[in-house]
Amino acid sequence: MERQFLETIIRNQRQEFLDLLAGSWCHRKEEGLISLNSRLAQVVIGVRRSGKSTLCINVIKHSGKNFAYLNFEDENLVNMNSSDLDSALECLYQIYGKFDYLFLDEIQNIEGWQYFVNRLLRSGMHILMTGSNAKLLSSELSTHMTGRYMAVELYPFSFSEYCEAQNISKEHGTTREKGLLRRAFDSYLEEGGFPELIGEERKEAYINELVEGILRNDIEKRYKISYKAAFEKMAYHLMNIAPAKLNYADLTDLFGFRSTHTAENYVSYLERAYLFCTIPKFSYKSQLRTIGKKAYTVDISLMNKRKEAFAAENLGWKLESMVLIELLRRYRPKGWDIAYFDDRGGECDFLVCNGRNPVCAIQVSYDIFNERTLKREVKGLLLAAEKTGCNELLLITDYEDRNIEVNGRVIRVVPAYSWLVDG
Repeated sequence: MERQFLETIIRNQRQEFLDLLAGSWCHRKEEGLISLNSRLAQVVIGVRRSGKSTLCINVIKHSGKNFAYLNFEDENLVNMNSSDLDSALECLYQIYGKFDYLFLDEIQNIEGWQYFVNRLLRSGMHILMTGSNAKLLSSELSTHMTGRYMAVELYPFSFSEYCEAQNISKEHGTTREKGLLRRAFDSYLEEGGFPELIGEERKEAYINELVEGILRNDIEKRYKISYKAAFEKMAYHLMNIAPAKLNYADLTDLFGFRSTHTAENYVSYLERAYLFCTIPKFSYKSQLRTIGKKAYTVDISLMNKRKEAFAAENLGWKLESMVLIELLRRYRPKGWDIAYFDDRGGECDFLVCNGRNPVCAIQVSYDIFNERTLKREVKGLLLAAEKTGCNELLLITDYEDRNIEVNGRVIRVVPAYSWLVDG
């Protein structure tokens, strides 16, 4: 790439960088997980358009560090290759002066990027990176940067962040506050949390384009999918039935794959690209946790804001999915696990586990007005408590707020909107 042309691009990007730093951005909880002074590259990963670049801009803005910036999603850099990276670094020093911190946005677009980044890390440079396609989310990241990176997972907006982005109060002490927060929650339950969906009129078109881009560009091209049509049908089918227990034999038969191994690989690709998250069935035996996984979409908009979606009216499915993603936000950074409990006598939606030990059992039910529904949810919680020794029992629903005492155990019933904002 011509040196003068590259310099012009980086100068233009610097102005873009300064404009971004001058903006006002919603605070994301994951900002606190980034350690700019670490000798490890800080890599923010997650589904496309979840706000990774904006999170990094906010971190940089409040850091007081002297950062340089290079955005590889610039269409002018589409023909850039690894041999141009040294020239780009020289231009960065010419334009920014001396710097020890470097923000590389979507660097996975450059073949061989990992050698450049590793060399900078060895020289003492502090690196902040983002990546959203399967190349950076796959095992290549750990293969090429062994021991030299710290990953920070970012999901679309939580309900709390959704409120903050729209200047909606999260207080819920008075009747008025509860009503307004419930109104915001109803909108979130319908729209989901992708930041750019806020204020977007053609929401379905946005989600359709996003999903198609991930399936075709991030997965099919990257993994050289042989059965593209069948793969896409499987992906949309799983979005329609999520939350769903995965049965690879059924998927193989339904979509005509050659083996269950193919179906299992295809699901893993969807998970690596963060379209889906999976949790295991709880067991004290490690080998049993590897089978019978349950799949959830990374955002509820994938369930009801795209073509031919089936889950639009199933508020229970959407609420359960919303709670699971919130649990992942809260507990994965701690190294804790989320599993589901399934025994012959009943089921419990989630167990929050610190290592082998469940510390909280959670049921999710949008409406527990029906006495049979309430009994089923309570039965699952009590069974999970009995089998695992877990004493903290939580039932998340649409609006009720009370305690239930059964067989000497206390079940806390909380409305979803308050649980989501109270942390």
